[in-house]
Amino acid sequence: MGRSRLLGGAAAAALLFAPGAVLAQDANAALEARIAQLEAELNSLKSEVAAARTQQTAQAQDIIRLETRPAAPAPTPVSTAPREEGFRIGDHTVKFGGFIKVDASASSYSGGDPANGDLLRDYHLPGSIPVGGAEEDAAMDFNARQTRFWLTTDGLVGGHKVGTRLEMDFQSLPGTGDQRITSASTPALRRAFVTIDNWLIGQEWTNFQNTAVLPESADFVGAAEGTVFARQVQVRYTRGPFSIAVENPETTVTPFGGGTRVIADDNSLPDLTARYAISRPWGDLQFAGLLRQLKYENPASAIDDTAVGWGLSASTKIKVGAQDDIRLMVTGGEGIGRYVGLNFSNDAVLDASGQLDAIGVLAGFAAYRHVWTPGWRSSLIWSAQKVDNDVLLTGTGANRSAQSIHANLIWSPVTAFDLGAELMFADRKLESGLDGDMTRLILFAKYGF
Repeated sequence: MGRSRLLGGAAAAALLFAPGAVLAQDANAALEARIAQLEAELNSLKSEVAAARTQQTAQAQDIIRLETRPAAPAPTPVSTAPREEGFRIGDHTVKFGGFIKVDASASSYSGGDPANGDLLRDYHLPGSIPVGGAEEDAAMDFNARQTRFWLTTDGLVGGHKVGTRLEMDFQSLPGTGDQRITSASTPALRRAFVTIDNWLIGQEWTNFQNTAVLPESADFVGAAEGTVFARQVQVRYTRGPFSIAVENPETTVTPFGGGTRVIADDNSLPDLTARYAISRPWGDLQFAGLLRQLKYENPASAIDDTAVGWGLSASTKIKVGAQDDIRLMVTGGEGIGRYVGLNFSNDAVLDASGQLDAIGVLAGFAAYRHVWTPGWRSSLIWSAQKVDNDVLLTGTGANRSAQSIHANLIWSPVTAFDLGAELMFADRKLESGLDGDMTRLILFAKYGF
């Protein structure tokens, strides 16, 4: 088109300068024709540009629509635990939850059956295994006392993070009825505390204990002999991996020569606990320490004495493969009996002059948890405790040692619903040489909400 325009322009110029009127008129006519042609071509170019701009605008609008279109929601992972949903009350989010658990157990005791209503019939209590009696046939018990419920709040008040927890169950206290009619159980306080930033005030698991390594068991405690286990009122401060607490004191005493346990209730100083936690890709490790006053005062017998108790504990959960783990705890010290093994040993014993002598304890457990397939898992647990008694002071009726072995299989067919079976064997030995054992099969169903 450019070449034709040049040729056309040259021809028009030649006609314009040719001599004669005819030639001039012809040149003017050719020029006007050429101008008309150029105007037509210009209008055509304008149309093409406008069409191109319209197309670009449409494409830009399409891109904007695509970019602002809501993204497809990400797939929601399948939950294996109850979903915790709350509601707002003022500045706080309130949540309620818990679980229903039903147990059926068949137990055989070599040293005689415990009485109806004894807590040993509901869960493994190492210091209550009968010794010296006659063996009877297996006894069967059904109960729902491990059923639990809790209420929590979390909020931001005046720039401070504030939370509370109230938790109760029916396991800790004997029932108000019996198995003949209602099998009633008494609700008992488990945990009740408030947290303000780094502070915790109220009843909670002792800071000397690591609840994260407790093995999964059908029993209420599981590795009862070898674990630190106590809930009590305390004031705790936590900063990062370190926590320190002053906790409710209590001293349990064996009378001189043996006899019924004395719960002194005479302490004038709180127990002091400290804990340090380490978290690594391979698992978790915790160290804990306990320092306490042991005290017993009885004006009627002119007894007024104090002693020092101390304890150290180390615990860990080690990952094995993608889902399995090993859980370990070892605890030792003097004057810590009520903290270990559900008070299997007392804290101290009185000597002939009425002075307190702290009793040494060494305890621990080992557990391996294996996931067979999604929804199926097992734990193998061994737990033990050895007491260092001065038999001249405690007598031969004092507990010397206890141990237990547990093996279970648990199935979760749907979220938060567990069905399981556990076989356990436990024994208890006295300083006199008497011993007794318990074999128990537990079947259970549990649903969390």
